[in-house]
Formats: sequence, C-alpha cells, structure tokens
Amino acid sequence: MNFPENIKYTSEHEWIRVEGDEAYVGITDYAQSELGEIVFIDVPTVGETVGQGEVFGSVEAVKTVSDLNMPVSGEVLELNEELDAAPELVNNDPYGKGWIIKISVKDASELDKLMDAAAYEASL
Repeated sequence: MNFPENIKYTSEHEWIRVEGDEAYVGITDYAQSELGEIVFIDVPTVGETVGQGEVFGSVEAVKTVSDLNMPVSGEVLELNEELDAAPELVNNDPYGKGWIIKISVKDASELDKLMDAAAYEASL
C-alpha cells in the first residue's frame, strides 16, 4: 500500500495535495483497492463551493458506488477529464494521473484537521 508523505488524508479515504491556494483531490490507494475496478466517476459539483466533509461526487466500481467527501471547503474548479475515457486511472495511479478534482482551497486551516501519512496508515 502506498502512503505519500506530501499529501493529507481523510478518515473517509480521500487525499488532498495542496499547491498554493489550489489543490488536487482523489481517493487513496487503500480506497481504490477496496472498491475494486472503477468504471465511472461522477462529479456534478464543478463550479460549486462544497464544505469540508460534504459529498462532491461519487465513484462507481463494478461491485459498489461510493460517495466522495470534500477534504476541505473549496470551489470545485475542474474534473480530471481523462477519467471520462479511462476511470481505471484511479486504480492504476491514485495519487498521480488518477486525481479526481482540482479545487480552490477556501480555508487552509481546515487542513490541520486531516491526517498525515503515518496517522492515516495507522488508522487502517
């Protein structure tokens, strides 16, 4: 299992990588392995501001559908369009090409409520 040090994690298995006042959000390696083969990503919230912990979309796998929860409050700026044709990128490269959304971070202090890699790994 992969736990990159340069990102923060939620207890619901999302990750966030902050770059300035924007950030990339996806699901963790653990989450994608538990879901199995991902077949569709649905993010109807592009352009909307979503609060920390609120649902911003869903991931559909062969065996289940799972909600995506926002790690920190922010506006959904972009959906990873590569996932339309290749949702399996989330399985193959969850922290790289498999990012799901890009957001503008509304309140950076909310990052303090998230886990670092060691805490996330210990929570599993």
